[in-house]
Amino acid sequence: KCGVFPFQSSGDEDVILNILSVLTDLLSLGTGQRIQYVISKGGSEALLQALTTVARTEPLDHNILLPLLRLLARVGQRDRKFGLKVQKAEATDTILSLARRNLGHHLHLTHCLWVLRVCASNVTTGTTLGINGAMELLFKVITPYSKRHVRTVRAAIEALAALLKSKSNSRRAVSRGYLGGLLRLYQDWHRNDVSNNYIYIRRGLLLCLKHITNIQLGRETFLFSKGMEILFTSVQNCLSCKNLDPIINTVTQILRKCYPKEPLPVATVRSSYSFPLPGNAKAEPPCEGSEGDYESDEEAEKDLDSEEEESKEEDYDLETDVKKLRSKAVLDRPEEELGQYEAMCPELSHNFQELETESEEKKSLEDKTESLLSAPSHSIPNATSVKHPNYRLRNQSVTEMGPDPGEKNFKVPLQSWTKKEKCRWDQTDEKRDIAGTAQDAHSCEDPARNHVLILRPLPKDPAWYKKTFYPECENLINSSAGGSLDCSDIVTNLLEKHQGDIPFHSPHFYVARAKCVKSIPDYKDMAFPDFWGHQPPPYSKPMLERKYGVQREKVLDDVRRLIQPGDVIGRTVFDLDEPSHSSPGAPGCLTFFSKFESGNLRKAIQVREFEYDLIVNADVNSNQQHQWFYFEVRGMKLAVPYRFNIINCEKFNSQFNYGMQLVMYSVKEALQGRPRWLRAGHDICYYKNHYRCNAAAGRGMKGNFYYTLTFSIKFPHKDDVCYLAYHYPYTYSTMMSHLDILERNRNPKKVYWRQQTLCQTLGGNLCPLLTITAMPESKKRDDLEQFRNRPYVFLVARVHPGESNASWVMKGTLEFLVSNDPIADLLRKCFIFKIVPMLNPDGVINGNHRCSLSGDDLNRQWLTPNSQLHPTIYHAKGLLYYLRSIGRAPLVFCDYHGHSQRKNVFLYGCSIKETLWQAGCTVDTAAITEDIGYRTLPKILDKVAPAFVMNSCSFLVEKSRESTARVVVWKEMGVLRSYTMESTYCGCSHGLYKVSQSFK
Repeated sequence: KCGVFPFQSSGDEDVILNILSVLTDLLSLGTGQRIQYVISKGGSEALLQALTTVARTEPLDHNILLPLLRLLARVGQRDRKFGLKVQKAEATDTILSLARRNLGHHLHLTHCLWVLRVCASNVTTGTTLGINGAMELLFKVITPYSKRHVRTVRAAIEALAALLKSKSNSRRAVSRGYLGGLLRLYQDWHRNDVSNNYIYIRRGLLLCLKHITNIQLGRETFLFSKGMEILFTSVQNCLSCKNLDPIINTVTQILRKCYPKEPLPVATVRSSYSFPLPGNAKAEPPCEGSEGDYESDEEAEKDLDSEEEESKEEDYDLETDVKKLRSKAVLDRPEEELGQYEAMCPELSHNFQELETESEEKKSLEDKTESLLSAPSHSIPNATSVKHPNYRLRNQSVTEMGPDPGEKNFKVPLQSWTKKEKCRWDQTDEKRDIAGTAQDAHSCEDPARNHVLILRPLPKDPAWYKKTFYPECENLINSSAGGSLDCSDIVTNLLEKHQGDIPFHSPHFYVARAKCVKSIPDYKDMAFPDFWGHQPPPYSKPMLERKYGVQREKVLDDVRRLIQPGDVIGRTVFDLDEPSHSSPGAPGCLTFFSKFESGNLRKAIQVREFEYDLIVNADVNSNQQHQWFYFEVRGMKLAVPYRFNIINCEKFNSQFNYGMQLVMYSVKEALQGRPRWLRAGHDICYYKNHYRCNAAAGRGMKGNFYYTLTFSIKFPHKDDVCYLAYHYPYTYSTMMSHLDILERNRNPKKVYWRQQTLCQTLGGNLCPLLTITAMPESKKRDDLEQFRNRPYVFLVARVHPGESNASWVMKGTLEFLVSNDPIADLLRKCFIFKIVPMLNPDGVINGNHRCSLSGDDLNRQWLTPNSQLHPTIYHAKGLLYYLRSIGRAPLVFCDYHGHSQRKNVFLYGCSIKETLWQAGCTVDTAAITEDIGYRTLPKILDKVAPAFVMNSCSFLVEKSRESTARVVVWKEMGVLRSYTMESTYCGCSHGLYKVSQSFK
């Protein structure tokens, strides 16, 4: 750099050799920092200048040239701007010229190729090299196949792979027939490399193919050249050798990318169910997808379907406008509308006269019921467009469903802490439970108008009933035509046989509530697990140990379908859209069903004898959100692994890749005394597939990627009836019956419980609102004053229907709050809990994953909810507005969610300072005052809750989250402790509930 070049005498040449020798020794012994230091001092430019000078000398002085090329290759690997520096020094032609002049001298050529590869790492420089004939030069070096001069061949292949990262070079390679030549060359090396000594050359050729197939023309030519068959066949004998993983993985990536893209085998990706919206409202148009970039095949992209992102990686989304971050006392509706919510806070004006005697309590209860029925409507939207089911009976009457819930011998499962009292189910109770909707109450009470609702048929095996469950039913079986039990007889016997040992569940209560549900498909059937209930498993199960290479095995199996379709059946066995086109009950195939509450399965296609492709339904009035599934399957064989592929999932990644399993419920196991949802499935993985959403099927939305969740299951019994689900189901009817049981079994002298209706949903169902606190010590003024002045805690859950774990967490919350636990008693005495246990009943009922019937994500509507389209959000926010207006804004607000990509339980909160710090904002945060009390509750939970992880919590406010409950309640209501609580679908990797997990 200091003026030695161009040298003037032989003495200068000796100096240059000494300098190059010293540099070579320093850089070979040094670290990357030393190379970066050389680069920062202009080392790359000096070496390029030296190369240009040496290349002009005649004859070439290889004593200088070779160490100079070695240094350039080494420094160029670390210099991110090396390609641009090569162009600026006009050294591209020089490097190519040197390579051409040394074609006959492989040692010198190898050094030139090393530098050529580094230059080509810059796409612009690589394109220039391609235009100047670099690829033709390299093909001369690598063809034909020969094991002579392997080092030179390797260098040439690596340089070619770098050049082909340029799309223009890839197009040039395809047009000149190089792709076919690369395939033939790969076959030669694969066939002759019996001892696997040249893996690096074989993988280098695969990288060339991988880059070429990043363009559409390359993929088409690859398919035309039988590339799928060549690579698929070549990789078969490599699968058992772990040393060949680099080859197997690259082949798998190429095959996945080049698999011909197909639309889903459905007429339209829009939901099978549609719902007419009130007025002129229309479902929101979907976001148009993009084709994506084939240069990346990684599966660990971000999950966009969770309520919250791992925001540390998304600093660009952080809100940095301090004015927008500050709390604003705004109102999105006329102030006079808030008066209607006074009726939802009866605890603030209750006189507690019923404390005198039990008779006065009952009388007061009746009076309150009547007053509720005559109370204002709370602006509940009148769902005139909702088709109310014509309640009628098909095969049985209400009494045939089993003993009436009011019978004296009926027992409600109780915990040890519950008060043992006779359950009541009279008209007063019924009115109180569904206050504000007298018409619905009458429709549920009148048997002549009851909704058609029967239990799904049980296993068709009368002998099995006789042997294992109903020995006394022998007469029924023998007297029945064909030796089968009548459905009503089975249900009656089931209810008589139910042990009542499932805490907080009663089939009687469930049936009563399920009959009142309003659904788009007008459900006629009940799923057995929801009707019968389930117990927790008697043991903790570790997360699934992922089988090594399972994903590539499944991908290769998918490719086999394409190139070896001989054993593919392709028969539709279940179709929600066109039942007449399906072949249910065909010999040798399973039978599927999903038309029950929270069920979701749209189509099932038998691929092979024991393999099925499944398609889940999109959310109502939407063509997206394919993830939640819950369906029945029957007719299985024993000890046979059935493979199921759910082929239209949309999330980029899933905990199914990290130990999570789906859940399964066996009816035969339940009837034998083991009613349990269990984690099930093996060979589970989740990966991008070849299906795309075309514009016709998606009604304008195109280019959407789909992912496959694949799993295999061995069913525990032959001809069983089993249910498979994404996560433990929790239906709307389950929640409503659970509330009935809690209300009837609380201690009324200790627990103040009030169940009201927040509003009616778009689909005509009731959204319950609960108030839980401690009863006042007495009617004395001081005690009543303390009762009414308790701070509020506002809890909501299940705004996203597919996050059923949120309902299970809410279930535990409610059971604890009404228990006799001393901590629960203290909490009741300190706080008033306002709880909306299910914010999206319609979505839960109709099997949605994320949206409501309007096709909207309700947790993105809190900023400006529509009273007609988003009634539950509108009125929940209205109630919060009312509490703020009377100076009783909640101390804590918490929205329960489920997370599909992370383990454990954690909170998202809101902080101005933390958001600005994380965003690197220049605002003087010292001048901003902020109460750090938002961290108190997470810290407490981290100490007392084994599943909770403080390190996973985040208190950042993102622009994309400004319309979520957490952010809106924080900003508009001024609630410092406003949270989203995320619970994993999978399991815990921390604390007491940590489960073992390993990946080979």
